[in-house]
Amino acid sequence: MRGTRHPPLDFRRYPIHLQRENFMLAGKTALITGSTSGIGLGIAEQFARAGANAVLNGMGDAVEIEATRKRLGETHGVVVRFQGADMSRPGAIEAMFRAIGDEFGGVDILVNNAGIQHVAPIDAFPPEKWDAIIAINLTAAFHTIRHALPAMRQKRWGRIIQIASAHALVASPFKSAYVAAKHGIAGLTKTVALEVAEQGITVNAICPSYVWTPLVEKQVPETAKARGISETEVINNVLLAAQPTKQFVTIEQVAALADFLASDAAASITGAVLPVDGGWTAH
Repeated sequence: MRGTRHPPLDFRRYPIHLQRENFMLAGKTALITGSTSGIGLGIAEQFARAGANAVLNGMGDAVEIEATRKRLGETHGVVVRFQGADMSRPGAIEAMFRAIGDEFGGVDILVNNAGIQHVAPIDAFPPEKWDAIIAINLTAAFHTIRHALPAMRQKRWGRIIQIASAHALVASPFKSAYVAAKHGIAGLTKTVALEVAEQGITVNAICPSYVWTPLVEKQVPETAKARGISETEVINNVLLAAQPTKQFVTIEQVAALADFLASDAAASITGAVLPVDGGWTAH
């Protein structure tokens, strides 16, 4: 509701199982882009569990999104909203921040997670795919950060967390746009961290390798069929080939690191580009 301000969470009015939760983010508002499924939804759940109001963003079935929004709010006793802004459109991003400002007084925690992918050799890479990947994976983060900072500066507290990729640190063939965008995210993270270092705001990037999400799970049989190999071979010889642990990163592991970076315990961590990749970038 426009014009409504939500006071800090009073956890005493919630059931005893909620009172036992860690409410270290009570009274904060987190915007997580690309959070209707996968990593983004896992982070939203983690923040809600810690007492933060959450603003979801992304695409998907409207009924399922509403069910998720309602479940998160009722389970954790926080306010959860959905903003379906198209992250490739600067005007839509600006309108989303206006709505969040009207209701919550601004964003305290910004998680830039929205992203898309396309795989092709550079000389066969469709220019429109390049433009879309750069727009959503990199340029959108520029716009969300510039809209989030005024409220953070006013409060002298803020957390900006970029969900980058191991591809912010190393390259893979046939992913020119994605790798370029993620390397750009690493540079953006370091630059903004330096600009706001004295204002109580931290800016960090989490760089996961392959995370077991519904999207990756769907890709396994498709890749097996395309390459004429078994699903086990896809997992071991394609997806996990570069990861010494030979294990997928989990959504929960990424969300736990985001939760830590949002905490006061991480106040001295800024400008960091942190791999969560089973040793991939240690090669």
